Amino acid sequence: MAETTTLTDHEAIRDWAAARAGSPAIVDASAQSGIQPILRIVFDEQAYEDQDQPERPQNAGGYELVEWDEWFKIFDEEELALVVAKDTPGQRESFHEIIRR
Repeated sequence: MAETTTLTDHEAIRDWAAARAGSPAIVDASAQSGIQPILRIVFDEQAYEDQDQPERPQNAGGYELVEWDEWFKIFDEEELALVVAKDTPGQRESFHEIIRR
């Protein structure tokens, strides 16, 4: 496995995601809608898939693209950090993991 680094700075996370065409997203995986969001970063064409889907409960699976402000609100409230592979010249690794600080 590649060496990793842990990011908590909002600007560093945005820059990391932008360099990989990543967008913030939230998955609601709770049994009751709206109470247990899971943060994700989606990449490439996943970030541009048609979000106009029929109405369904939030917890029906899938993800919702959100603004960074909303994503970081949960990120900070839950005291999370983003672990990413260290940049290597000539490679743009998108490995990441969201963990508790």
